[in-house]
Amino acid sequence: MEFEGEILMKDHLKTMADMMIFCTTLAISISCWAVSLVASSYSGTLQPVSPWRCLFSVLVPLTLTTRAMSNKSLDRSGALGGMLVGFILSMANLSFFSALLALFISSSRIRRWKSQMSQHVGAESKGKNRTCIPVIRVGGIPTELALLYMVESGPRETALDFVGQYTATWLCLALLGALASTAGHVWASELGPVLSKTPPHLVTSWKEVPVGTHGGVTPMGLAASFLGGMTLGAAYFITQLLLASDLSQAAPQWPVVLYGGVAGLAGSLLRSYLGARAQYSGYEVKTGEVVSHETRTSKRISGKPILEDNTASLFSSMLIAWLLPGIAWGYWPEH
Repeated sequence: MEFEGEILMKDHLKTMADMMIFCTTLAISISCWAVSLVASSYSGTLQPVSPWRCLFSVLVPLTLTTRAMSNKSLDRSGALGGMLVGFILSMANLSFFSALLALFISSSRIRRWKSQMSQHVGAESKGKNRTCIPVIRVGGIPTELALLYMVESGPRETALDFVGQYTATWLCLALLGALASTAGHVWASELGPVLSKTPPHLVTSWKEVPVGTHGGVTPMGLAASFLGGMTLGAAYFITQLLLASDLSQAAPQWPVVLYGGVAGLAGSLLRSYLGARAQYSGYEVKTGEVVSHETRTSKRISGKPILEDNTASLFSSMLIAWLLPGIAWGYWPEH
């Protein structure tokens, strides 16, 4: 009887917690909607946000980050950071959120698949909780760009058209480029070592290096980085077709799929170049492993101890977001 009472109490507490989360979500959504109404009344250029959009922007990121916490792929700080990033991106443009969701799902599935393929699943799975630092590294630049986009165009889905909406299109492509750059690096680093039948080569000199060396690339990894970026571009494109209202008078949207692939490949190559130049890789004589810090018994393979992983990834995403939209402007078709 005591055991059944404990089960009933746990079920009751879980139900109460779910109700509190739902009520909090509803309160935040109504608050966001009220703020948008007040802001639109003071500025004629701003349109009030739909209450359903506010509810979606809070409820869906909350659900996803809560599930990530239960799966131990995010800790509490990482979940809070992920919820903030998801809220801002989905509030600004649902195409942004689709690309972010494609990055989150594909990265999680790839890492899980690699873990299952590994012979040492327990060793690789340990310590995989994601704190707020990697979340900010991935979502920091896209969040800033999403805020700039809302100031420029308001919270809505906008067709990509350099002629009609140059600034909004530039911001959209910069945000997608930053996310696709991350996807390209994740796909290449996770799939390349497993699927490639040839050893990696250093991107700066093309000499053969051990697996795990910063800046080492393989043809399979580069192909994976292109496919990873295209996956995000496809998610963005599909959302555009479903939700953007001004497509008939805008330029074709399909190039965004190819743009995502190019951003993924370019981001992966740039990340590898920074790793080869500004991250230390050495061969530990005692253990036979590749290490990222210099020791007395390690022999240098490449790089210098200047950057760490998160910083190098942040720099590569930032450069892709800054440079690639300008290049796309010269090749984007006109309507």
